[in-house]
Amino acid sequence: MKHSVRSDQKRAYLMNTLFVLISLFAILVSLNTGSLKLSPLEVMKTLFGYGDFTSSTVLFDYRLPRILITMLAGIGLGISGAILQGISRNPLADPGILGLHAGAAFGLIVFVTYFHSFENNASLLIPLFTFLGGVVAAILIIGLSYDRYRGTIPIRMILVGIAVAAGFSAITLFLSLRLNEETYTFASRWLVGNVWGRDWVHVLALLPWIVVLAPFTWLKSRTLNILSLGDEVATSLGSSVQKQRILMLAVAVGLSCASVAMAGGIGFIGLVAPHLARRLVGQSYQYSIPLSGLIGLVILVLADTVGRTIFEPNSIPAGVVVSALGAPYFFYLLIKSK
Repeated sequence: MKHSVRSDQKRAYLMNTLFVLISLFAILVSLNTGSLKLSPLEVMKTLFGYGDFTSSTVLFDYRLPRILITMLAGIGLGISGAILQGISRNPLADPGILGLHAGAAFGLIVFVTYFHSFENNASLLIPLFTFLGGVVAAILIIGLSYDRYRGTIPIRMILVGIAVAAGFSAITLFLSLRLNEETYTFASRWLVGNVWGRDWVHVLALLPWIVVLAPFTWLKSRTLNILSLGDEVATSLGSSVQKQRILMLAVAVGLSCASVAMAGGIGFIGLVAPHLARRLVGQSYQYSIPLSGLIGLVILVLADTVGRTIFEPNSIPAGVVVSALGAPYFFYLLIKSK
């Protein structure tokens, strides 16, 4: 038994170290990629304050904030998906399927439809409205999936989430038909996960959520391990099942909604990253949670890099690239789960 635990720890350490290196490589590639080419040497010189005006402007005003947003959002979405799959005991659960992304999209459409007078403060208010939309979706999911005798039922939470997503999507579509062409174009770019134009304000707004909630999730990994065993087993082990499930759901909502508010409606990362992490390091959440975050980081950074370069000078939103890769993987998981 001790040998097995040591083996799992060693494998988790190796996998996490490997993905840290892959993450660093992905970030370096992204820093060197764009319409204005910067060599690795120029990037390093600029990062340490020895670059010229052009390279400093490109790196610090455009690329670095965008890359940091994709890094933080990738971590948030990956860990959020791991939490949701744990508390629902369903490997196909993720923030998009549960309706959190649809709620965030609803918040965006409400802002651009009814609050035109605040367009000068859009960089701050749009994330606020999208976050509140996701929170409203989460409250509906919790309320509608709650049973007075059995508490929050995992399978009902999935079904309610799908219904909430459909409802918010219908309202979003209805409101979007009332927008003018320019506003609709702006909203549609956000909805598909376009991180173009992000600046340091968005980085500073997202950073506290990831820095606080990601380590907290790792500290609660034992709780997720217990919840994944089922309510009866968790109760017999002394866990307050409903209290802990609602707490972890709130953490997942915070990570997901904050990430989506800054990076747009990017799906599938919360589905793919935890699943790959479990395949690499096993079912224990103390090992899979850090790796889920790292895999989410790598996926989103590389997706944004590919989207910026494959049809240069035109760009493809990162969310489109992620969906193109994630949709086939989702069908693979669906077929395998049958």
